[in-house]
Amino acid sequence: MKIVLFEPQIPQNTGNIVRTCKATGNELILVKPLGFSISDKALKRAGLDYWDGVSVSTIDDLALFLENISAPFYFFSSHASRRYTEVSYSADAILIFGSETAGLPAWVHRSWPDRFLTLPMKKDSRCLNLANTASIVIYEAWRQQGFSFGEL
Repeated sequence: MKIVLFEPQIPQNTGNIVRTCKATGNELILVKPLGFSISDKALKRAGLDYWDGVSVSTIDDLALFLENISAPFYFFSSHASRRYTEVSYSADAILIFGSETAGLPAWVHRSWPDRFLTLPMKKDSRCLNLANTASIVIYEAWRQQGFSFGEL
């Protein structure tokens, strides 16, 4: 699977997601602009030695990226109504998470309203931490695939 972080702002969250990608064999794609440098000390510290062996790339334009893929993709938002467990994830699924400070922009919600999923939370909860949300979703998708490592 590919994990996409749209304009991530907090290096520790991205570092933690790198660790999850290492443990699960997933690629990580970061959509610019980033709120930090990829060489940022805090980012490296959060990812520890997990950067080696994880494919991490950056892209400038999420819409262009999505127009040029055939794989199924899903967005995760605290404002969605369909639960993340209501989807059958394939090994080539693309899981897209918004910025910690702004989420996903309105144009994404307008363009693909049927692709939004959420994690259940108690009423009046704002949202989960980005790294925690990504981990929960990644492991559910991987569980559905029988925890297969595929072509690693």
